[in-house]
Amino acid sequence: MKRVAIQGVVGSFHDIAAHQHFEGEQLQVICCSTFEQIFENIKRDPTVIGFLAIENTIAGSLLHNYELLRSSGTTIVGEHRLHIQHAICCLPDDDWSTIHEVQSHPVALMQCRNFLANHPELKAVEGEDTAGSAEYISRQQCHGWAAICHADAARMYGMKVLEDHIEDNKHNFTRFLVVCNPHKADLLRPLAKANKSSLVFSLPHEEGSLSKVLTILSFYGINLTKIQSLPVIGHEWEYLFYVDVTFDSITRYRQAIDAIIPLTKELKIIGEYEQH
Repeated sequence: MKRVAIQGVVGSFHDIAAHQHFEGEQLQVICCSTFEQIFENIKRDPTVIGFLAIENTIAGSLLHNYELLRSSGTTIVGEHRLHIQHAICCLPDDDWSTIHEVQSHPVALMQCRNFLANHPELKAVEGEDTAGSAEYISRQQCHGWAAICHADAARMYGMKVLEDHIEDNKHNFTRFLVVCNPHKADLLRPLAKANKSSLVFSLPHEEGSLSKVLTILSFYGINLTKIQSLPVIGHEWEYLFYVDVTFDSITRYRQAIDAIIPLTKELKIIGEYEQH
């Protein structure tokens, strides 16, 4: 049985994505209220696997999670993309005429902005989690309250789905990372299947330093799929670059890494894994 730490409660999008990623396997889910707690669980027990969101096609990157990942000493061993679909739900004896407040995670509320604009009678209240909002309303029997979450989570907590697929963008996806203690990495992903890598590095404060790195990656046939810069705290105008690359040949990828190391400062490979 795999022990998987997620942010959120049972029925959350993290929970749904983790079960999809490890389909057919027995999971013991460790529910965490913050992303920091995911890494604390891995630190306490090296057998724990972390599962955390890193970017959304609408909301963008979860910048704080990049720093947590870099400083944690964990390694990425996989990724999973989940189609995000939202439903509005309430207690079984409530309906449209009785609800006056809707609660959910702030990102979920943002992703249903058009729906909420068409229902000005509903007061939107931010909560810690999508499924957690449904669980709270169900447990506390909060009549007149509704939650926005996945329809499966609503049913899990005995809530009634008033309307499904209320998200503004029907092509809304979240990418999750699977992380673990580096000593357990080979048990979770065969390196021979790796065709994607996540890197972090800083650069000398020189003209064209980033373009030189990108040129070398291109020369070796390495495809850049994402680049995210974050400021180095306490060092004005210095940045860390988080880069995702994909490749067909792990040999060419290794050659590219060797070629860019002299051009970078503190380059760190934070994961080599199979692209989802």
